[in-house]
Amino acid sequence: MATLILHEGYLRDRLSISAANPLLRLKRGASPVQTTRSSPKALSATVAGPDGAPTCILLHGAGTTSWMWRGLVDRLEGAVRLVMVDLPGHGHNASRPWVSIDDTVLALIQIIDETTVDGTAHVVGLSLGGYLALEITAAHPERVESSLVSGVNVLPFPRPGLMRATGHLVAPFVRSGVMLRANARSLAIPPEDYQGYVAAARSMAKGTFTAIGEELMNYRLPATSGTRPTRVLATAGAKEHPLIIESLTKIAAAFPNAQARIAPAVGHAWNGQNPGLFARTVLAHISSQPLPTELTAAH
Repeated sequence: MATLILHEGYLRDRLSISAANPLLRLKRGASPVQTTRSSPKALSATVAGPDGAPTCILLHGAGTTSWMWRGLVDRLEGAVRLVMVDLPGHGHNASRPWVSIDDTVLALIQIIDETTVDGTAHVVGLSLGGYLALEITAAHPERVESSLVSGVNVLPFPRPGLMRATGHLVAPFVRSGVMLRANARSLAIPPEDYQGYVAAARSMAKGTFTAIGEELMNYRLPATSGTRPTRVLATAGAKEHPLIIESLTKIAAAFPNAQARIAPAVGHAWNGQNPGLFARTVLAHISSQPLPTELTAAH
């Protein structure tokens, strides 16, 4: 089914942003600041990192929250100003329903406006966050200094009707104990992270999983991609679904200033499976430095 193929890694990381969030306790320098909603439809976010450092917007996958970025916060502390957003229907923003990719892009542009001085930022997205990063880059290139996307499929799914039906059948159980334990095993979540993973998984608002799955089922690269000069890095774990691996070269070919890389021995949620490599990749990309040599070019 489409949602399971796309989102098997989405269930990797979930926990709403709050004072008890382990993500926030990782920051040992300046205290993270919880932004406030400027309107009922606006999103809130957590900001961590020094003023003056490059600003990077972090976008998580469907069914997860900003908890998934805890390892990145720890490793990029002091070097990057990180803006961590719980997407509509998730975590701290669960009361703000998921409407569409376009609607969320507009909300994220508002986040960039409210958390940066010059209205521009780097964008990093995994799974659903990767699709959003591509859309922001294509629709608002003047706002995006660079984008890094991972776990994105831009190719047609086989048997979409069957996959859609399966998605609707599975959706009511995505937060059940059986489903969560199965996903935890498939994603190699360590025992010490399991309770955080479960709490985050169950923060997703009802109906969000199905709504996102329906939209991503038909996702294709934006028509404006070929005219956008923003630096784009498309990535995937070597154990990722074949459609996502194949999509890497499609994304790299669509944007004039893009490249594609594969991370060794990891899958969809490689930010958690090899957080050190993921952090070095993010830092190298946003600072226009050579990428880690462990990454291989996608062909």
